[in-house]
Amino acid sequence: METNLRTLGPQEARLVLSLREQEKTIVTAAEAIAALGSERTARKVLHNLIRKGWLTRLKPGRYMLLPPERGPENFGESNALALASAIVETSYVGWWAAAAFHGFTTQRPTAIVVAVLKPTPARIVEGTEVRFVSLTTRKFFGFESYELYGRSVNLSSPPKTVVDCVDRPDLAGGPAELARIVFGASIDVEPEAVAVDALAMDSTALLQRLGYLMDLVGWRYPDHVRRQLRQRIAPSARAVLGRSERRPGDLGYVPDWGLFVHVAERDLLADIPRRRGEP
Repeated sequence: METNLRTLGPQEARLVLSLREQEKTIVTAAEAIAALGSERTARKVLHNLIRKGWLTRLKPGRYMLLPPERGPENFGESNALALASAIVETSYVGWWAAAAFHGFTTQRPTAIVVAVLKPTPARIVEGTEVRFVSLTTRKFFGFESYELYGRSVNLSSPPKTVVDCVDRPDLAGGPAELARIVFGASIDVEPEAVAVDALAMDSTALLQRLGYLMDLVGWRYPDHVRRQLRQRIAPSARAVLGRSERRPGDLGYVPDWGLFVHVAERDLLADIPRRRGEP
């Protein structure tokens, strides 16, 4: 029976060793051609390294090196977050996947959403769907580098993860999952840091949803934080959490935050063990 050994030919070893010596995990087709001196040779080497499990194709002309520490066989698996964050150089993994990474929820999204600055088509990488959301430069901040399987991966920081999810509930599993994420974050994320990132986003609707959800889950935060959020919300401002139209059983209007909650409160609290302050 044929074994799927990751043995390397001379030219394949030359490229892999070159990448290791330069401590590079990403290689482009142009860089491979320059390293090997021949486009034909480079194309063949890249094809073979993918087949043998040394490289994975992120997008046309861009590849990620899979570490030799994986052993002599190609197991056909790799870290999805690392792959997703490597597709576009200036990007970060955010929203639901970041919330799961930070431990705010036990749910795992089927797709990874990546923040970018320019429109980028979705793609399937190693069996995982990766979607891209183009942000304005105003909202493209608050990410940090984390080491995963020996690779540096950009993910939104814990406070920015909360803020991004509240800004786009549709990318965080919907209102009920969003409430769970906010509750999970309330355990050890500083509310002041969340408020700073939320105010920097310059979105009234985000502040309205954030204030309501923090109250809902019993997130205790200083009075000055509440005042900061409230002062940036015009008295006439109105926003919606949930469906576009109210249905029977939905919570309805929350005057403290000028928010129409088109979700039943019991659904929002379904996955929250107990709000703080309750017996």
